[in-house]
Amino acid sequence: MAAFEPELSEEQETVRDWIHGFAADVMRPAAAEWDEREEFPWPVVREAARIGLYSLDFYARQFFDPTGLGIPVAMEELFWGDAGLGLAITGTGLAAVSVFTNGTDEQIGTWVPQMYGDANDVKIAAFCSSEPDAGSDVSAMRTRARHDEAKDEWVIDGVKAWATNGGIADVHVVVAVVDPELGARGHASFVVPPGTPGLAQGQKFRKHGIRASHTAEVVLQGVRVPGHCLLGGKDRLDERLARARERANGAERGGNAAMATFEASRPAVGAQAVGIARAAYEVALDYARTRVQFGRPIIDNQGVAFQLADMRTRIDAARLLVWRASWMATAGRPFTAAEGSMSKLFAGETAKQVTAQAMQILGGNGYTRDYPVERMHRDAAIYSVFEGTSEIQRLVIARAISGMPIR
Repeated sequence: MAAFEPELSEEQETVRDWIHGFAADVMRPAAAEWDEREEFPWPVVREAARIGLYSLDFYARQFFDPTGLGIPVAMEELFWGDAGLGLAITGTGLAAVSVFTNGTDEQIGTWVPQMYGDANDVKIAAFCSSEPDAGSDVSAMRTRARHDEAKDEWVIDGVKAWATNGGIADVHVVVAVVDPELGARGHASFVVPPGTPGLAQGQKFRKHGIRASHTAEVVLQGVRVPGHCLLGGKDRLDERLARARERANGAERGGNAAMATFEASRPAVGAQAVGIARAAYEVALDYARTRVQFGRPIIDNQGVAFQLADMRTRIDAARLLVWRASWMATAGRPFTAAEGSMSKLFAGETAKQVTAQAMQILGGNGYTRDYPVERMHRDAAIYSVFEGTSEIQRLVIARAISGMPIR
């Protein structure tokens, strides 16, 4: 396993520059339009597929980069381009990670290629975990899956909320309760194949930011999927549930399907936040150098210059936390101090703070849609909310460093 090296190789720099070119030439010119339209940007995603950027092969190569830096570098550049478009391009990845994390080799080989399709027939996927009354509190999940032994089918009923690509995806991965008595430990993940009866899109959410990304409810009514669509298989599920029942007294905490997916993806989400922050910082830096007030550029004033210094410092610190967590995950090193949550927490809060400072530096111009920092600020707000709120990240970190069941 490669040692942690906070410097990119020549090959990694080449990939980074290639993605940066796409972000600058394709994403940025289209960003404002798709933000206003609040529609899934199929033309942008298809162009990404045409050049090989939206493809299973590309993400697999980055995922298996032995340094662990392939995914965070790609995420930072895409979200430097635009967060809404970036999430449209990368949203399928959360469903793919769920299959990689919980599925068998056969399931990975069967379903992940169908999530992406190819340049001539682009597909997308959705990961469905949150519910109207179950976000951070996964133990409150109400979606149920029961096994019809006679047909070896699973029957799923419930409503999912906040699903990226929900309802418009070709493949949905749904987390459901299979044993209500076990709480969060009684969950399992299921693949719902394309065209399965009973799955429909509910309301589409009108969002504050990342508006080019499709977010909606997914309604499941009597959805039947074959037994082989249970990720990991029935034998593995039965073994896991048996172990969970043995420790049902609560002395030992167990994981669940949704949390395994989120834990694997948190550094990548942190990298997205770093990209947004860096984009806003660069706009503010350029503006401060060229905006003249009282006969000199405003960057000559300490009040502005010191803000920019703090912004750059936080961005670099956030990136290093993300890279460290990504390297640790690839190296198989345990997050003994919740390093994955640290990276997501700090990067998400950095994106919110830096974009707010960028708006302040631009003054009245920063508050208008004539400059992109207003959109970046709206996009950044979600990074203290989704895939675990900042408060949940702090809880995870506090439990890890204290060894106590803090609530």
